[in-house]
Amino acid sequence: MRQLYFLIFLIAFISPGSSGAQCKTDAKVISTKVDLLQSIKNDPAKKLVDIKRSIPGLVIDLRYATASNFTHTVLYHHPQVYLRKQPADALRQVQDELHRRGLALKVYDAFRPFSVTCRIWHLVPDRRYAANPRKGSNHNRGLAVDVTIVDIKTGKELDMGTPFDNFTDTAHHDFKQLPAQVLANRKLLKGVMWQHGFGMVPTEWWHYQWKNNDDYEVLDLDFDDLVGVAE
Repeated sequence: MRQLYFLIFLIAFISPGSSGAQCKTDAKVISTKVDLLQSIKNDPAKKLVDIKRSIPGLVIDLRYATASNFTHTVLYHHPQVYLRKQPADALRQVQDELHRRGLALKVYDAFRPFSVTCRIWHLVPDRRYAANPRKGSNHNRGLAVDVTIVDIKTGKELDMGTPFDNFTDTAHHDFKQLPAQVLANRKLLKGVMWQHGFGMVPTEWWHYQWKNNDDYEVLDLDFDDLVGVAE
């Protein structure tokens, strides 16, 4: 299955119309640094926060910044780990609670440039596992984060039953044919994220997102464009 996805990915990358610049969306979009700064000035809740700096002990493992992801291709260049202010503050509370148990969050992904969402959609045009660019992703809005839990003493991830970005039923929240400890680990992650205001999607145990109550725009900006914007 993963080899099939990789083949499709290669075809999408070299086919006409596969670039992010040609990807269409009906969402509200910000495509310049100037417009983003104005949006933040109008609504300070839309600030971007560098969660690597602001959340002590956070473990960062940005899979799309390496070839260690389902595309086997580096999708992020000069990446940073950004969220909007409200989900960033809530994630710090999650980290604080886990830390008291000897645990910590590991982040696989946070803000994702819109162009990368377009590339992924060309590879996996399936709304169960990828965001349709027509609506934009909550990753593009700085509202979504992909996470797991690690044991602070050992540095090892708790067993969640599948790796990150596993496109099978086994990764679904309602899949119960798993060892009791795996189910308990998933329940712990979901419970602590929900407690602090994050929702989830049914098909990905790792994906959590903040509500788009403040009409957050899709950011059609690369990481380099955001230098100097985030707190």
